[in-house]
Amino acid sequence: MSVRTATASATAAALLGGCFLLSATQAQASGTQDSPVVYAHRGASAYAPENTLAAVDAADDLDIAWVENDVQRTKDGVLVVVHDTTLSRTTDAEEVFPDRAPWAVKDFTAAEIAKLDAGSWFGAGFTGARVPTLSQYLHRVERNRQKLLLEIKSPQTYPGIERDILRVLRKEGWLDRGHVKHRLVIQSFGAESVKNVHVQRPDVVTGFLGTPAVADLPSYAAFTDQINPSHTTVTADYVAAVQKLKGAHGKRLRVNTWTVNDAAKAAELAGFGVDGIITDRPDTILDATR
Repeated sequence: MSVRTATASATAAALLGGCFLLSATQAQASGTQDSPVVYAHRGASAYAPENTLAAVDAADDLDIAWVENDVQRTKDGVLVVVHDTTLSRTTDAEEVFPDRAPWAVKDFTAAEIAKLDAGSWFGAGFTGARVPTLSQYLHRVERNRQKLLLEIKSPQTYPGIERDILRVLRKEGWLDRGHVKHRLVIQSFGAESVKNVHVQRPDVVTGFLGTPAVADLPSYAAFTDQINPSHTTVTADYVAAVQKLKGAHGKRLRVNTWTVNDAAKAAELAGFGVDGIITDRPDTILDATR
């Protein structure tokens, strides 16, 4: 059974009533409705191993326009898509390289990481899935006609990674007007990293991951377009405070909250007026908020 067939089977129940799901997703993608945009966290990571191409395809099978990922840099300077700064949780690095503890991404070459199985931990049907390079990931998102919320992971570990990411995005055609305006957001927990992206490419939409104090929001609005807090910190008043301000591109600051997998919580957050919800279960959240 192929990865996409396995994913489709696992999510078949979620796809019932597909015509309604399709129309709701299309409305979100066009920004013509009040429901929050749904972002597939690390791809549709409830249904396929996170940050793999299978997870991108799982989101596509659910007709989810936006996927979120995490980008780091290998020892030899290649950008790869993986969440943890170590490889042990989501690959078989401990078995393949038993003497390389703590198995930090930065200590492995791209060729070494390409040998690792990034799917078996999730399920036997995904055995052999690989950690994709950023270029490979962009090709799959492009093939699926999806959009990308790209997180710069642990930027303090990788000085200059912002320039590297922008270089790859440019090479792969993701910094043209269409992608920059409609299909790309770059975010990070590191304020300096977000600033670096804004300085180097002022046209790119950026997001800051965190919950700055209300008094500090104007300083963030100078270099970012989104304030993206954990759902545990979000209140209606906080959302309103953020949305009162204009971001770096002169438009209202947006609020995308994470990581929400519970339908009731998603409905509550939608009631607070959040602009987007990042989730492992995009089908569940879409149904709860449409």
